[in-house]
Amino acid sequence: MGPERRVVIAAYDQVQILDVACPSGALELANSHGAAPPYRVELATVSGQGARSSAGIVLAGARRLAAITGPLDTLMVVGGAGTRAAVLDEPLLAQIRRLAGRSRRIASVCTGTFVLAAAGLLDGRRVTTHWGYGELLAAAFPAVTVDPAPLYLRDGNVYTSAGVTSALDLTLALVEDDHGPTLAREVARELVTYLHRPADQAQISMFLAAPSPGNRTVRDLLGYIAGHLDADLSPPALAARAGVTARHLARLFATHVGTTPARAVRTVRTEAAAYLVRGSELPLAAVARRCGFGSAETLRQAFLDHYGVTGDTLRRMTDIPRLPGAAAVQTPGA
Repeated sequence: MGPERRVVIAAYDQVQILDVACPSGALELANSHGAAPPYRVELATVSGQGARSSAGIVLAGARRLAAITGPLDTLMVVGGAGTRAAVLDEPLLAQIRRLAGRSRRIASVCTGTFVLAAAGLLDGRRVTTHWGYGELLAAAFPAVTVDPAPLYLRDGNVYTSAGVTSALDLTLALVEDDHGPTLAREVARELVTYLHRPADQAQISMFLAAPSPGNRTVRDLLGYIAGHLDADLSPPALAARAGVTARHLARLFATHVGTTPARAVRTVRTEAAAYLVRGSELPLAAVARRCGFGSAETLRQAFLDHYGVTGDTLRRMTDIPRLPGAAAVQTPGA
């Protein structure tokens, strides 16, 4: 077996615990499924005394950043409520800069992008972060091109990802880059998740689209749609569920979602079907039934309309394409 892939996760107090758990857990499973060379994950802080997460749980067993020497495979900087202090912590930033120069690739999770930017490592690059902080990142670091929509982005050897659980998508992508799609699929299955979402998947898809708080009717209907894909989701049925007329329902969706109820339902069903196709071995007919399509042929046409490829092709692809002008909805931060 060859040398280990050394991964250092740089953390600080008030870190988001999932930002650490998602990548470290996924890499652990990659090792258990035969990653060769295996990953060796190290948590590191400025003090070496661990980091208290924003949940109150102390992440112990950390190393001092200054004590880390030698080449690294991956330097990953995580985010959380402590980012505000971290971007002003010059000893932390100095160590991030030093270790970045020793790393094959650099990555950030969520607001960890701010730390990389403060360290001067993102100037001239296109990056992403949690959709709620994109404007703040762009304003604070004008030399950085911020795209708040994707789940993760790669610019050269620098990877940046969106909020919290997108760390899992990013890590699965790294595993696939290192060891191929078969291992990434095995890890995803072990995690009981769909195979990693593609980088250009919107952070807030129809599953998470959140209309303004004053539009509870639309918000509740979107939640119902996502959770009942095989139910009767026709405009009359949705209108009846909401207690409004079909005409009023159409106005609500046009105003707060940017499309018709029928198109919104089709988008949700198509995206859910794409996740099932890529993350399971279910036949297309079974996927069609689970996602509310009348037949495999109807699903095939939905894939062609939305992605420009058939389900069989989609299952083989490493990235999901998106046709210009494909059905979309208005979402916060998009």
